[in-house]
Amino acid sequence: MGPLVSNSRTCMKHLCTWVVNPLYFRPALAGLPQHNIMLAVRLIINPNTQLYSTKGDKHAELYSQVTKEKGFTPRTRPAFPKSVFAAGTAKKTAEYMKKRAGIDTEEQSNNTPARGRGSLKVALPDHPLTTSEWTKLKEGSSKPERFEMQMMEGLLAANADVNIAKSLLAYVVQDKGTLSYELLLRYLTLCVTAGHHSEVFDTYDIMRTCFKTLDTGASSLFIKGFSQTERWREALGVLEGMKKALLPSPRNYGDAITGAVLHGDTETSWKLYDELLEQGIVPNQDTWQCLFQSGITQRGQEDKLFSVLSYMRDNQIYPEEPLVKTIKAWFESLPDQKWSGKFSFVAPSGECKNCKASLESIQLTEEEYAQLKDEVMKKVIEGSDIFYKTTPEELKSFKAFVKQRPPFDIVIDGLNVANTTPKATHSETLLAVVSELERQGLNILVLGRKHMLQPSRNWDRQNMNKIKQKSHCFFTENMSEDDPFLLYAALHSGVHCNFLSRDLMRDHKACLPDRATRRLFFKWQRGHQVVISHYAPGKRVRFQRVSAYDTIVQTSGSSWHVPYDENGRDRASYEIPQKWLCLTQEH
Repeated sequence: MGPLVSNSRTCMKHLCTWVVNPLYFRPALAGLPQHNIMLAVRLIINPNTQLYSTKGDKHAELYSQVTKEKGFTPRTRPAFPKSVFAAGTAKKTAEYMKKRAGIDTEEQSNNTPARGRGSLKVALPDHPLTTSEWTKLKEGSSKPERFEMQMMEGLLAANADVNIAKSLLAYVVQDKGTLSYELLLRYLTLCVTAGHHSEVFDTYDIMRTCFKTLDTGASSLFIKGFSQTERWREALGVLEGMKKALLPSPRNYGDAITGAVLHGDTETSWKLYDELLEQGIVPNQDTWQCLFQSGITQRGQEDKLFSVLSYMRDNQIYPEEPLVKTIKAWFESLPDQKWSGKFSFVAPSGECKNCKASLESIQLTEEEYAQLKDEVMKKVIEGSDIFYKTTPEELKSFKAFVKQRPPFDIVIDGLNVANTTPKATHSETLLAVVSELERQGLNILVLGRKHMLQPSRNWDRQNMNKIKQKSHCFFTENMSEDDPFLLYAALHSGVHCNFLSRDLMRDHKACLPDRATRRLFFKWQRGHQVVISHYAPGKRVRFQRVSAYDTIVQTSGSSWHVPYDENGRDRASYEIPQKWLCLTQEH
């Protein structure tokens, strides 16, 4: 193929004028059908440049720039989840409720037409087009003013051949005399995600020369694109430039760290990692996976990698399955340490099914309990908005009520529990629950609202009288919120006290001042919240098991236990994984 332009040298500033000046560019490439604008640009920059295209073997995902004890023995039934906090429970519950409502989620999904962003009325070409062919295709578009952008987005979504995108750019230049920043940005995304490194370099030269600044999207793409090549250190320069305007994202740091790791510079990779943590940024799982993979082949990083596991523990972070498999491989690769990893479950008692070791207790230490109690009292019970939920007089009355009684073993959210089943009246359900707990010899507090004392079909006077005989009862005003009362009574009664409710207390957890305190609250909640798993009128009430062990990364020195998220298992933020990696060391 002959040269696309003459060998006369063209000043870069003239090229910049072409990109930003619609009128100036038009004659420069007139009469160049099907020619590749990016190759022409490279020749203008360097007339001796070879003409070739780099195409990655794989297309990556589209990279988007712009995520107790006092005799208390709750019974369980295998047909129900182990815990309301078990991973996948929320999804199963939602699907069950939709099914009850007559909604077929699978059918709904299958019947929903797929609509991509900027859907095209015309098909994408499967080969580079000439100017006349692009013109004809544009004439068939329902939105000709958006044709170029929609077409480039379509090529990007389809992981199309980069040469088709190049022919589109050549057409746009001849048609409009300019290439917009937005169009170049989408072209850059295609090049980066598909691994067309030479084209990334070309686009970088053009955009840096012709535009005063690069936005976050372009900078992020260049960091990712350069980190995959021998010019990876230039990604660090782009990262430094970003810092002057904003805080780089976890992905930005992760791409830079990956570049350093791929090119054997572990010192730079860990320097970037430490900087990331100092900025308060939570690393991506891909970043950790890259570091652990590096540790398999390059020794001397053991302390750093163990610190990653400690970070996961301290921040209650669960590795995903690909990462946990790499962690397993890293342990087993450590020379002369004889680590062996198995994927396992943990029994309700807290015993690992693989090594038979007992995991850490879910119970808070005295110091943790005191800290949590203090924060909940200040932020939830006595917070600035507490009197939107109650009155000063009512709160004072309740505190006196609790103080005058012995510590409770369990506090019941009466209205919440009463609504457990539609097969019985509210008072019948609540009486059945109270009777089951009284049978276990527990000191019970039932929290309710005053309307529950007004006889009605749902609130039978005789049932309510029996409830008051079997438990302590406190009824708030009908407009009051009972959750703060429940938390106060449970925490005031001591570490042994549980509470019974289906409410997951997410709003109250969010009121707490920092992540450490919120983690303590969640730990206390998982170890003390009782949930009804099954109740049918005339039968005994069954409860879900309260967790006995803590679900965090933990070690005893000669063993590690790492809870992880399984592939394909959706886990809500308030749920915990059920699968574990058990690592043991032979002696």
